[in-house]
Amino acid sequence: MKPKMILAILLIALGVVAFVYQGIDYTTRGKDVNIGPFHMTTEHEHHVPLPPIIGAIALIGGIALLVVDKRGVNRVSTP
Repeated sequence: MKPKMILAILLIALGVVAFVYQGIDYTTRGKDVNIGPFHMTTEHEHHVPLPPIIGAIALIGGIALLVVDKRGVNRVSTP
């Protein structure tokens, strides 16, 4: 496979994933209180949003790379 085709497939997959998930969630843990044998921890949930425009740009870019790659194969070079 050509590197352009691999990049196009990755961009299309990234675009679809960005549309489906629309963000990344992760949890951080921290220690709040340590009193003798007692320990209290907290969990903070964070959300990093992915705007739909990111997915659209990746999807359109991947499709454009596939189209450009297909057109390049059909060209006949003349000396």
